[in-house]
Amino acid sequence: MTALKVRKIGNSTGVILPKDVLDRHNISPGDIVQLSERGAELVITRDDDAFSRQMEVARHVMRRRFLALRELAK
Repeated sequence: MTALKVRKIGNSTGVILPKDVLDRHNISPGDIVQLSERGAELVITRDDDAFSRQMEVARHVMRRRFLALRELAK
């Protein structure tokens, strides 16, 4: 476990991730990460581009086929 200090960064608040952690998880400046909550824990994961694209396609289909999906859910 790595302890990080919450800091003021410009007009925002954030944490700085250590270089060794970024290297181990293949995260570079400018990459997108996901923040999720599991109970009292905060979990940061790398954004999976393929998964993000699949979810966007799924959202598009769900918007277009809303009525059919609603009928199927009954």
